[in-house]
Amino acid sequence: MLEIGSLVDGKYKILNKVGQGGMSVVYLAMNEKANKQWAVKEVRKDGVLDFESVKQGLVAETDILKKLSHPNLPSIIDVIDTEDSFIIIMDYIQGNSLNRALEEFGAQPQEMVIAWAKQLCDVLGYLHSRTPAIIYRDMKPSNVMLKPDGNITLIDFGTAREYKEKNLADTTCLGTVGYAAPEQFGGMGQTDARTDIYCLGATLYHLVTGMNPCEPPYEIKPIREINPTLSSGLERIILKCTQRNPEDRYQSCAELMYALEHYEEIDDVHRKKQKKQLGTFILTVAMTVVFAFVSLWGYIAAENKKSENYEVILKSAESVDDYYEAILTDPTKVAAYLQFNKFLTDDFALSKEEGQQLLKLQIGLDKKNASGFSENVEVLEQLKKEDPEGYQNVCYEIGQSFLFYYDVKVDRDRYSNASKWFEDAKESYPIAGIYCDISNCLELINQYNGSKIKQTEKMYEEYGKLWTMISELKIKADEFDSVDSKLQVWNEIESMINTNIAPFLEVTTQEEMIELLNTISSDADKVNKSVLEEDVKALQSSITDTIKKIESAKV
Repeated sequence: MLEIGSLVDGKYKILNKVGQGGMSVVYLAMNEKANKQWAVKEVRKDGVLDFESVKQGLVAETDILKKLSHPNLPSIIDVIDTEDSFIIIMDYIQGNSLNRALEEFGAQPQEMVIAWAKQLCDVLGYLHSRTPAIIYRDMKPSNVMLKPDGNITLIDFGTAREYKEKNLADTTCLGTVGYAAPEQFGGMGQTDARTDIYCLGATLYHLVTGMNPCEPPYEIKPIREINPTLSSGLERIILKCTQRNPEDRYQSCAELMYALEHYEEIDDVHRKKQKKQLGTFILTVAMTVVFAFVSLWGYIAAENKKSENYEVILKSAESVDDYYEAILTDPTKVAAYLQFNKFLTDDFALSKEEGQQLLKLQIGLDKKNASGFSENVEVLEQLKKEDPEGYQNVCYEIGQSFLFYYDVKVDRDRYSNASKWFEDAKESYPIAGIYCDISNCLELINQYNGSKIKQTEKMYEEYGKLWTMISELKIKADEFDSVDSKLQVWNEIESMINTNIAPFLEVTTQEEMIELLNTISSDADKVNKSVLEEDVKALQSSITDTIKKIESAKV
């Protein structure tokens, strides 16, 4: 066995043992140079009777995983074949298996099981869409890890295989009795995507009922016979997944995913409600049509008038109050928010007072109602509801204003205020997510550095993450079409490195820091400098000064 504190391949430091199976031991290890944790799976030659056969299976498993990239799958980083053992370096997955959840708490809540089912369906669909398709064949709760964030990861590809037409040799005793489809045993047919659908159905049955299909009575009953409060829609899905004949199951994960997303519509209760509502609907539809024609004219007239007022107010806006009035006139339109943001940052600076004027949008604006009393209008909530993409655009632009123009001396304050906006822009703007992560790092660094007992190790762990994020910022900036946007990010990277040279040298090398800065300088040299020549020169000059500081720093 590997010793705690020993180095594997000169770079993976063994921290502790986290699991052990019949043939292998799994350790938690740290790559200290990359400041990242990994799982190290060791199979010792002296602990396995037929090691070569086991090794072939492990090689097949790692060969499959190396080709894959999916958020619900672990990544294989390295494979080391030593004189005494076969070692696999892979992602360290925090959390426990769903089997552990069943052992501790029994049947799992229906809504959670359906959420997990969608993730598993998505990852199986990904495997089946490879060329050739990959059939997993061993879906069961113990092979599904539940992470602290509520998402799952599918592990253990020991029985997975690439699909080969008319290849019946794979049908012999591969899988787990109770969860495995009939065609996995006794030469009853070839395993394909529908085999995984059966295994998933059996897994869902166990999760939602707490009844293990591997134990007596070794059958999958209708789930409402065990718990009448469960959905009949989910019951129909599980029963269809686990039909003995593959032709009677869902034929693809896409088909199953659709059913999972609409399980309530399959439900008997839902169907009865729909029938009841149909009569009322038919009775009222005629009256609705009449009222609709009457109200439509009034609505159109009112909307046209509101739009007219909005455009007039916005066109003549010259003060903060004017922009507030435009936003209150129609909170669902993006233009007033963006022009207000531009109005405050036209001088390339955002004062603390101006920052407060922007932040006021998040708590709502005051407006007098028909009775003359002041009421709070949550303008951003209305924009988010009516135009989600426009809302994210507004959040991203205002976030950039705080990040690049906010008049504060401490980087942490800039990022903290910016992240309040970037948090809601991450879906459309991935770079916003990096800025939020940087903000979290800076906050933790400040806490560790300012605590009575300085937590140096944890502080440098955060600096390691910060360096990784800065490198990712450079990659994201390369995707921008706007040269001005690229320059903003490049300047931010240079500034961050310049002010953190000493701690960064604890987590990376002088060469890596200089290489990143030289790459930015070289890229800046290639942009069209007809308008931004002075900005490019200023950036390159700052980079030169920072590189000199790095070179003169003590390592």
